[in-house]
Amino acid sequence: AIVLNGDMEAYSKASKLVTEVIADAVPLFEKASIDEFYADLSGMDRHLGCWKWSQELRQKIIKESGLPISMGLSINKLVSKVSTGESKPNGAGLIDTGQEKAFLAPLSVKKIPAIGQKTSRKLQLMGVRTVQTLSEIPPQLLVREFGKTGYQLWQKANAIDDSPVVPHIERKSISTERTFQVDTIDIRSMKGILTSMIGRLAYDLRQQKKLTANLTVKIRYTDFNTYTKQKRIAHTANEQALLQQALLLFDQLYHRRQLVRLIGVRFGKLVHGHTQMNLFEDRAKEDHLQSAMDRVRRRFGTQFIDRASTK
Repeated sequence: AIVLNGDMEAYSKASKLVTEVIADAVPLFEKASIDEFYADLSGMDRHLGCWKWSQELRQKIIKESGLPISMGLSINKLVSKVSTGESKPNGAGLIDTGQEKAFLAPLSVKKIPAIGQKTSRKLQLMGVRTVQTLSEIPPQLLVREFGKTGYQLWQKANAIDDSPVVPHIERKSISTERTFQVDTIDIRSMKGILTSMIGRLAYDLRQQKKLTANLTVKIRYTDFNTYTKQKRIAHTANEQALLQQALLLFDQLYHRRQLVRLIGVRFGKLVHGHTQMNLFEDRAKEDHLQSAMDRVRRRFGTQFIDRASTK
C-alpha cells in the first residue's frame, strides 16, 4: 500500500506518476483513491526483491513529485494499509510473513480500517482497546454483538484478509474541495476558487475523454453545517458551461452573513465521449480559448492558468 501526503494539486500530479510507474511494472495495480494505491508484487522476489523494488519506487516518486510518501509491505492489503498508516508521514514499513498478528496486536482497535467512532466506543465499553484483545474474543460473541460485521472484526484483528488487488474500477465521479485557513464571507474569493476548481476538474475530464451529466456544489459553514445542491445537465466537459451552472448552484446555496469554512465541486454520472457541437450556438471563440488553456496546462501544469472569476 502506498499513500501520498500533500495538497490536492500535488496529489493529482503524483497520482498520475504513480499510476504510470506501477502499472507498467507489476501485473496487478489498484488505484484505491487519489492518494492511495495497492500493488500485488507476488513472485517478484524471484527476480529483484519486493522490498528493494518498493523502496526504489518510493524514492523515484519522492524525487519526481516532491511529496513525502508512506508505504507498507506485507502479505495482504489490510496489514499493508495499517503499516502504511503507522509509517506516516514519510516512512516505509516491512511486515515479514508470519509477523502480521504480532504487528497488529499492540495497536489500538481504532487503527483497524472500517472501525469508526461508534464501533470503537462499543468495543471500549466491552473493555476492548487493543487489537490483541479483540483477536482473542470468540467470533461467535462478536457476531452476537455486531452482526455479520463482528466476524469481519475478528478476521481483521487476526490479520486475515483475502481481498484481492483489483486492477481497474471505473470511476463514476470526480470531485475536489477547499477548506479555508480562515472562515470567510468573501463571495468574490469563493467564486474565484470555485472557478479554478471547475477548470481543473473539467480539464481532467477532457484528458480522460469523459463527460459528466451531474454537477454538485457543496458549502460547509463555520458551524460545520454542510449543504449541497446538484443538477442534471446535458453530457459535457465544456468548462464554461459547467462554470455557469456551478455559479448558479452556489448562489442558491450561499446564505449571506454566514462564514464559510469549505466549498467543493463534484462531477457525477461520468461516461466516455466528447462534447458535441451545438448547431445553434457560436462557440468557436470559447472552444479556441479552452484548447489554448489545455495546451498550457499540459505543458506547465494545471496550477499555472485559470479563468478570471466573472463575479
